[in-house]
Amino acid sequence: MAEPLAPGATIGIMGGGQLGRMLAIAAARLGYRAHVFTPEAGAPASLVAAETTVAAYDDRAALAHFAAGVDVVTFEFENVGLDAFDVVEALVPIRPSRTVLATAQDRILEKSFLNSIGVPTAPWMPIRTPADAEAALAAVGLPAVLKTARFGYDGKGQAVVREEAEIAPALAQLAPPHHPFPTLIAEGFVAFAREVSVIVARDAAGNRAAFDVVENRHVGGILDLSIAPARVDAGTAAAARDAAFAIAEAFALEGLICIEFFVIGPGEVLANEIAPRPHNSGHWTIEACAVSQFEQQVRAISGLPLGDPARHSDALMKNLIGAEIEALPALLATPGLIPHHYGKTAIRAGRKMGHVTRLYPRGELPDEGGIAAAFRPALG
Repeated sequence: MAEPLAPGATIGIMGGGQLGRMLAIAAARLGYRAHVFTPEAGAPASLVAAETTVAAYDDRAALAHFAAGVDVVTFEFENVGLDAFDVVEALVPIRPSRTVLATAQDRILEKSFLNSIGVPTAPWMPIRTPADAEAALAAVGLPAVLKTARFGYDGKGQAVVREEAEIAPALAQLAPPHHPFPTLIAEGFVAFAREVSVIVARDAAGNRAAFDVVENRHVGGILDLSIAPARVDAGTAAAARDAAFAIAEAFALEGLICIEFFVIGPGEVLANEIAPRPHNSGHWTIEACAVSQFEQQVRAISGLPLGDPARHSDALMKNLIGAEIEALPALLATPGLIPHHYGKTAIRAGRKMGHVTRLYPRGELPDEGGIAAAFRPALG
């Protein structure tokens, strides 16, 4: 195994959002510099990084200059064209690998990969032309969800189809007339009890570590609340963790990934999505574990030993979406709440502006009433 990156080395981060921001902070804690590549001036990550390159992801000269000045490259945002990584990979290692990124970028590749290694998913079919839609939906059954194969996140690029009459409007939404038809998938609805996720790290030597499985609740397609640990039986948690480990091994992962699952029943989970980077549902690890997901990512890509992912506390993590960030003074004034502001100045509906965490002694998560009240009165 190669020697770890020496203190003072530079980690290149593709993407300038809040995940990159927290990754840069974790890198600094371990003695590394962060160089962020982002098309957005004043991006959240650039506000805490040692250096920032502001350029488009297809600016080959800027990419080459960026790659020449860093020791390893990772990414906090997977919707970057693979051509950008062609330029970077010629000069510096990318961790996780380009293969991991390419798989996660495309739902067809992603679900085909999962099924090929024995990880079950909801029923799905590709849709490559408008004429494919009816047959694909018939195959997976209604109700179903139409999703763009690429560049969808936080509920974007999706349309629900409950009956045949909704097929045409859904296609018009995802594939507007007079535009090239994007590849879609039809995914059948599944009756799930909960949505959970697990974050796994693996290093070049094959050492692995998993954070506890967490339970996630979404509002409008955006993660609203994560509950750590997930309120599932040991067999279900083990099924999710084992599937995540299998995925990491199949990729020969060097880095960190998050896998989202639907819980179908005791010990039975279906994989939904792969995120080859730190994930919104892992923010609780900053306060509830000795090693956060962001530090674990830095360790995995820089050759340092992986940290112990055990949690010392239970936690609730609430996203602050849009105008909810205006409650920051009240959050700061409320004992027990730990808020994070991402440094974004423009408040927009649906935009992740920050998050807030509340810790509990292990085994003492509140009941549903307590969960609902956890962030009151600050958030109303």
